Amino acid sequence: MNRYPLWKYAILLIALLVGLVYTVPNLFGEAPAVQVSSGRATLKIDSSMATRVEDILTQAGLKADFVQFEGNSVKARFEDIDAQIKAKDAIGKALNPDAANPDYIVALNLLSRSPHWLTAMHALPMSLGLDLRGGVHFLMQVDMKSALTKKAESLTGDVRLLLRDKNLRHAGIARDGNRVVVRFRDPEMLKAARNLLQDEMPDLTWAESPEGTDVLLSGVLKPAAELRIQDAAVKQNINTLHNRVNELGVSEPVIQQQGVDRVVVQLPGVQDTAKAKDIIGRTATLEVRMVDESSEAAAAAAGTGPVPFGTERYTERNGAALILKRQVILTGENLTDAQAGFDGQTQEPTVNLTLDAKGARIFKDVTRENVGKRMAILLFEKGRGEVVTAPVIRAEIGGGRVQISGRMTTAEAADTSLLLRSGSLAAPMDIIEERTIGPSLGADNIAKGFDSVLYGFAAIALFMCAYYAMFGVISTIALAFNLLLLVSVLSMLQASLTLPGMAAIALTLGMAIDANVLINERVREELRGGASPQTAIHNGYERAFITIFDSNVTTLIAGLALLAFGSGPVRGFAVVHCLGILTSMFSAVVFSRGLVNLWYGRQKKLKGVSIGQVWRPVGDAGVKR
Repeated sequence: MNRYPLWKYAILLIALLVGLVYTVPNLFGEAPAVQVSSGRATLKIDSSMATRVEDILTQAGLKADFVQFEGNSVKARFEDIDAQIKAKDAIGKALNPDAANPDYIVALNLLSRSPHWLTAMHALPMSLGLDLRGGVHFLMQVDMKSALTKKAESLTGDVRLLLRDKNLRHAGIARDGNRVVVRFRDPEMLKAARNLLQDEMPDLTWAESPEGTDVLLSGVLKPAAELRIQDAAVKQNINTLHNRVNELGVSEPVIQQQGVDRVVVQLPGVQDTAKAKDIIGRTATLEVRMVDESSEAAAAAAGTGPVPFGTERYTERNGAALILKRQVILTGENLTDAQAGFDGQTQEPTVNLTLDAKGARIFKDVTRENVGKRMAILLFEKGRGEVVTAPVIRAEIGGGRVQISGRMTTAEAADTSLLLRSGSLAAPMDIIEERTIGPSLGADNIAKGFDSVLYGFAAIALFMCAYYAMFGVISTIALAFNLLLLVSVLSMLQASLTLPGMAAIALTLGMAIDANVLINERVREELRGGASPQTAIHNGYERAFITIFDSNVTTLIAGLALLAFGSGPVRGFAVVHCLGILTSMFSAVVFSRGLVNLWYGRQKKLKGVSIGQVWRPVGDAGVKR
């Protein structure tokens, strides 16, 4: 009756071993380390960098515990902080001869001291949140002037297309600061154009002013439109930062607006690491421009002549100079998706772009008029622009789907698509404050937080063992198993443990032991009703399960609501709370039943169970007190 088949015990044993393996890394602590990553979006790091870092350390007379290439960076772990600082200086000087224009980011980091065999199994410790462990804090300011300038540039192109579609002749269209200026010589054309633009572009205020024999029609953004553009720029930048952080796997980031033009970025569990720098550094703006292929531009690219008026000089990934026109055809706002793929005919790696309706219309017109010419995709990072690719336009491209190919490896295509897919900023952002902050509660308060969980567990164990005897011991072991499972699951998910998360762990302990109390009391009721010990154990677990299930499901619903609609600390609490409910049900019902079956199920003629005082009438037997 009260026996588990071997396969059930095997499952419990596997769960116990997995829990131990993924919980143990949290006990080793962390060691100082140095991390090297790319300082530019178009510069990638591969495994050869690990060998290069090892050579640099050897020449500097430094020894690392290990140097490994992982993800998009190289990490070197050291025994103490002194070696870490010396290694950072040596690596930084060797990799970045020009400190003012670094190609690589060399930053301090913390790595787990877990043995390699655990790390190889991806058994990593869970990180502490910003309120416990600390992390990196950035305060970024959006360049609102640049946002308005980009909008004016976009509106200038829209006016040009609109007047061309309606066949309204003009003497030139230009952008003067944040104004769109259209020059007319024909009064009739001026009147028709003004009526059209006032109807089609309500965000602009149009005014006429004479200039010699011509009349200038100037459009200026209305104050309400400027506010909308600035607010949209901040929101798009926040969404872009979220996308980039999520793509790169940082746990529980805090990215929120502060004031009118500032954004706070907090990366919990990160101590001045290259990962944080990489995320912030990759907040690039995307632009599409035409390549100037005139003889003057060719001379400027070769360094034998000046850069022509209306153009700018940039470099490709191979270091070659390229002269691009200033006019921006498309920006990252028009890009909806970017995926890596292969050309159907040549099987070359490609980047497949998808544009929105406006971008598709502009791209179709531009490619129709510039067949055989080169078009460049630019990424601007920290004020520096670099050409990602500059393909030749082979034919008119419509439908909003663009394929970029040539001179790319599979890895480069994947990296480029990831960078473009993550989104571009509506306006550049500058880091005006950068801090590596320690735990807000202090090390003493962190220790007290862990001690509160430990002391709470000890108090519960003492009560259960005293009140329920052997069944209390079994309940305590099941509670420890629940805590082990919860920590291991959080470690496997690489969750960031915050102070609300610790509160959720304490709550989970109380809820888990509550399920065992229900089971024990139900067994006592069966014994008081005259059931035999084996029958009482069986019926106690079977009948208590429905109550436990109902109570946990209702609590889980509340936790899922917090998870769906909460943010920040509330969401951190909800994650631990929901996981704790699932682990507590498994430990309280399945694991504790396995222990009871192992202890009592093997006894065919069981005369009594150790479950504390049952308060049966005097003379009844079968219960040990």
